[in-house]
Amino acid sequence: MEFTEWIRGRTDEQLRALVSARPELITPVPAHLEGLASRAGSPSAIGRVLDRLDRFTLAVVETLAVQDGPVSGERLRELVSAALGGDRPGPDAGPALSAALDRLFDLALVYGSDDALDLGPGVRKVLEDPAGLGPRAVDAFRHHPPEQLDEMADDIAPDTQGSGKERLAAALAEPAALIESVSPEARGALDQLAWGPPTGRVPNARREVRVASARSPIEELLARGLLAATGEESVTLPREVGLHLRGGRVHRGLLAVPPPLEGATRDKDLADRTAAGQAFSFVRSVEELCDRWSVDSPGVLRTGGLGVRDLKRTASELDLPEWVAALVVEVAHAAGLIAAGGGVDGEWLPTSGYDLWRVRATADRWVTLASTWLQMDRVPGLVGERDDRDRPLNALHTDLRRASAPGVRAATLGVLAAAPGLAPSRDSVLERLAWEQPRRKGPLRERLTEFALREAEQVGVTGLGALSTHGRALLDGGEPAEALAPLLPEPVDHVLLQADLTAVAPGPLTSELNRWMTLTADVESKGGATVYRFSESSIRRALDAGHGGEELVSMLARHSATPVPQALSYLVTDVARRHGRIRVGTASAYIRCDDPALLDQITADRRSAALRLRRLAPTVIASRSSRAALVDSLRAMGYAPVAESLDGDVIISQLDSRRTEGPAPVRTVSSGNGLDPEVAVAAVRAMRAGDAAHLARREPVEAPGGQVPRGPATATISALQDAIKQGVRVWIGYLDSQGNATSRILEPARMEGGYLTAYDETRAAVHRFALHRITGVAGL
Repeated sequence: MEFTEWIRGRTDEQLRALVSARPELITPVPAHLEGLASRAGSPSAIGRVLDRLDRFTLAVVETLAVQDGPVSGERLRELVSAALGGDRPGPDAGPALSAALDRLFDLALVYGSDDALDLGPGVRKVLEDPAGLGPRAVDAFRHHPPEQLDEMADDIAPDTQGSGKERLAAALAEPAALIESVSPEARGALDQLAWGPPTGRVPNARREVRVASARSPIEELLARGLLAATGEESVTLPREVGLHLRGGRVHRGLLAVPPPLEGATRDKDLADRTAAGQAFSFVRSVEELCDRWSVDSPGVLRTGGLGVRDLKRTASELDLPEWVAALVVEVAHAAGLIAAGGGVDGEWLPTSGYDLWRVRATADRWVTLASTWLQMDRVPGLVGERDDRDRPLNALHTDLRRASAPGVRAATLGVLAAAPGLAPSRDSVLERLAWEQPRRKGPLRERLTEFALREAEQVGVTGLGALSTHGRALLDGGEPAEALAPLLPEPVDHVLLQADLTAVAPGPLTSELNRWMTLTADVESKGGATVYRFSESSIRRALDAGHGGEELVSMLARHSATPVPQALSYLVTDVARRHGRIRVGTASAYIRCDDPALLDQITADRRSAALRLRRLAPTVIASRSSRAALVDSLRAMGYAPVAESLDGDVIISQLDSRRTEGPAPVRTVSSGNGLDPEVAVAAVRAMRAGDAAHLARREPVEAPGGQVPRGPATATISALQDAIKQGVRVWIGYLDSQGNATSRILEPARMEGGYLTAYDETRAAVHRFALHRITGVAGL
């Protein structure tokens, strides 16, 4: 049976299963089923679907690939059962094989009946060295000179007839005698290649050698055709020889089920609470990052990205390891919370989207961050490494993109989801992934898996190495916010003020109080309780931001569960009394003060010599230094100046946080390979209609006379949706690209993105119609 005819014989339900599992086959929708069959056999489409197969299903494909033609289901079961047993007789592969074949039929990788199963067109060409077996003898020796093949055939099959290649292939079909005739060293070389890979490197592989003149084990094998030269220094083992060495088995040690996961068992409630704590900390880290960068934003490197020093400073300010700080920065950027903006050189600034994000509930904010992490194609774990040209990979640089990263994260979490309450080891996860997607294994995939495991713990998707309940909901498309919210710590709105100028937060503070405490005091330690320390510089920082001394004392009293210590009250009052007595403006800069004695003290101070001060009036001193440098120098000398504008107003710092407009955040999409069921139904209907016309070769029909009655756009769209659901034909009025009014008879298939896909009976082809050009719809 031809593959195209087999496709035509599939039911609509089976075709919908095919296009749902392989959506690339209908992008765009083929005009007929013959086009679908052709597209299913293209190398790129086959490569994609093979990458999704597990080890056992792929082994079934490889078993069929090494056969010379169709095989019966009984023979296939014998071959696969032999592989399941390793070196001993294996169990019956019937149940597992039936399930694998059903999936391969659904994917159109295998077709035919139980008496003649075969691979779809193009599958054998895409598989390189299936099951670790080399090419057939006729293919392995196709580039050898005919004279050399004749000499080899004369040596190993002297009494046979035909061309050298035919005689050689016939001799290698039963290679037992040839293998027995070689030395033990040569047999050892064959055994090394038997289970793959089937290729090796030897010097001067194309040398001409006869059985009688062979002097080395390799020459023995080359002379007998047991090895075939494929290049000047490369050889391969012919498939027939490999199968004989394997005892007729295609695979060994094959597993019909995934390998078991090994690791530590975790208490579910404890894992959920641990993950929730990590989730809360991650949200707070992102919030603190954006707040800090809104005031003191790092610059954008000329080559793009964030500088190494800026990342180190950020990690120190957030009190996080550098790799965690890089993760926080990358996720915030991918979520659209920070972006490059500012002046010509560029700065990394929070976006306007951050202001909307931070007012949402903590659980909802975490869902945004976790979904972004799961779907983004950036790999924060590579930050700090070097690329192929020995250039450093900086955070926020475009070179951190890896297209396979989202798929690896989803696959890794899928492994964790398969073992509830278990924290599997790294090697166990890698072994399971190697079984689930054997064609995708490699060093990069292993590293991405390791990154996914440690980042999932840091983001709060896992707790103690086990997938959390809210992490499972995130992966399955459920309601992770509802699962996470009850587990989050309740924010507190008070602190405990101590006599040693410290404040202890007995739990996570509310967002507003946390920002206020970060402004007014310095974080001394974090943990179960955060310790803040008040100092002259921290109080001055709050005063610089526009707060008054009395306001600070009032806020402390309102948010403290203990009385305000006298020492702290005195500190705030003293700093506020001295704050702003000296004013600094632009001369380059000037110093203004209502107290001439204080200016006398400044000019008499030897440390002010570098400022190049000049007394302009009893209350004014000019300087050649910049305003910022003058403020910093006076503060270093122990004074408490404030900067003022040209109008004499005090310049408030930090309250006017800067923002930029960032790119759209990463969109959250399903991690599966499925397709919208309605799209699959419409695509199959369109291909069926196109195929019927293709087979009948029917001529285009003429539309009824007259014009289709015009109607409102809503009525037109509603009528088309009804026609799609009922599978009936409609008569439409349509304006072509030149604005000419035409009539068409259509069999609508699907409607999306402002276009209608339908079989056009007036053109006998599948077309797409812009909805805004359809002037009316009428039934037939």
